[in-house]
Amino acid sequence: MSKTTPATLALTKSGIPFAVATYDYDSGAERVGLQAAEAMGVAPGVVLKTLMVEVDGKPACVVVPSDQEVNMKKVAAAFGGKAAHMMKPIDAERLTGYKVGGISPFGQRKQVPTAVEEMATLEDEIYLNGGQRGLQIRMRPDDLILALGAKAADLIR
Repeated sequence: MSKTTPATLALTKSGIPFAVATYDYDSGAERVGLQAAEAMGVAPGVVLKTLMVEVDGKPACVVVPSDQEVNMKKVAAAFGGKAAHMMKPIDAERLTGYKVGGISPFGQRKQVPTAVEEMATLEDEIYLNGGQRGLQIRMRPDDLILALGAKAADLIR
């Protein structure tokens, strides 16, 4: 497995500190983030999942703990919209350049507005997808917000 992806290249270029962690990706897992947390031996709340959504027809990215469910009304509100829904997987792959199960908020083909669940910002360290299945980026939540120009918001149920 290569540890160099558009995500790691973007972080390296930005000078934001991070480390990578790998795990054995299970393509049959019902919830990829939970499987990643278990495989790495860390709490599910510190492994974040990257979800591509559409808010009033415009693409956006949300990053939430893998053990939580996103609330689409809160997502819409976070981006100043009226309605939000999950992006179709094929559209998410085309927009980001990553495969579902490996989508990272970093190094996407087209950077879109991003919101991070505010509870995740309380952690000392978080993990999120590094741009390929089985590759995680470990970093501080403040650096995640800084690197993406993201906003922290209440996004979960």
